[in-house]
Amino acid sequence: MHKFANPARFMRLSNMFLPWIAGITVLLFALGLYYALVVAPEDYQMGSTYRIMFVHVPAAYMAQFGYGAIAVASAVGFIWKHPLADQAARAIGPVGAAFTALALITGSLWGKPMWGTYWIWDARLTSMLILFFVYLGYIAVWQTIDDHARAAKIAAIVAMVGLVNVIIIKFSVDWWNTLHQPASLMRMDGPTIGGDMLAALLLMIAAFNMFFFTIIIWRIQSLILRRRIRSLRIQLGGGRG
Repeated sequence: MHKFANPARFMRLSNMFLPWIAGITVLLFALGLYYALVVAPEDYQMGSTYRIMFVHVPAAYMAQFGYGAIAVASAVGFIWKHPLADQAARAIGPVGAAFTALALITGSLWGKPMWGTYWIWDARLTSMLILFFVYLGYIAVWQTIDDHARAAKIAAIVAMVGLVNVIIIKFSVDWWNTLHQPASLMRMDGPTIGGDMLAALLLMIAAFNMFFFTIIIWRIQSLILRRRIRSLRIQLGGGRG
């Protein structure tokens, strides 16, 4: 795996595929927004207010997916010293935090017409808020520790510990009596929504996924180039830079 994912090879392959991935992202967002705002019918109870779901659900999904990806990449970097794993985990941190913030904000906006309040200390909401702070802690490790190897080890430990909270988020609606609705998409008995609503939601989830990969590839490229510049400065006697 090392020879297929070394930084130089990654830069060549990513430069080749990134424009295509970005193009697919734009196309999926265009289709998803069209279905979400035009094709999908109004809800019989909430009218058009429910359409915030088409942003909230994908954002919440990507917040959890992103942290899971950090945990996997951190484990690979910690155990096998993979040359790109630590960079990938570091690249995901701010992106995952942004998705978590978006999920919290849209959830609050959706909660007002549903529950009559922007915020309630519901198990799902509280665990998502904790996830946001865990993201911030993970990012802070990379920002405050100059030694890359030491920062990677500490960040990996933070990622492994924080993974417990992702499990709590997933099963919080099953373990506790919460106001947050249970899963409506990933269910053993199939989705509880269908038709154009389901199509719009799936398109938006796909768009968010492709956007995630687009940004992560770009951020990994930036981190690789930053390390190269730093190494060159050290070699040329310009200090740590």
